[in-house]
Amino acid sequence: MTKILIIEDEPTLHKALEEFLTEEKFTVLSAFDGEEGVKMAKEKNPDLILLDIVLPKKDGYEVLDILKAGEKTKKIPVILLTNLESAENVQKAFDKGATTYLVKSNYKLEEIVKKVKETLKM
Repeated sequence: MTKILIIEDEPTLHKALEEFLTEEKFTVLSAFDGEEGVKMAKEKNPDLILLDIVLPKKDGYEVLDILKAGEKTKKIPVILLTNLESAENVQKAFDKGATTYLVKSNYKLEEIVKKVKETLKM
C-alpha cells in the first residue's frame, strides 16, 4: 500500500487531506510539526510527502534540507502545500529539491489528490 506522509499543522486541512487520501486507498501518516515530520519520514519511509512551509519547530525548508541530505529520504517526492505564493518561495522550494509546489488556496482537495497520483505515476 502506498504511504503518504502529511506534515501540516493546520488541523482542519490535515484532517480533510487525510480523509481524501484514505478514501483513495492510501495509507496516511501524520505529523503536525517539522521535527516530527523528519522523524516519521526517516522511520516510516513514505512514498510521498505533503509538506507545509510554515510549521512549528522546523519549517518546510529545513525539513526539505534534512530529507534531501538523508540517504534513505532523498528520493522521496515532496509536494509543498503552502499559502506562500511569492516567486522567491517557489524558487527556493525547487532549489531545495521539492517535486511540486501547490498554493493551498488555488487547489481543491480533489486536485491535490490528483497531483499526488500524478507524482506517484498512478
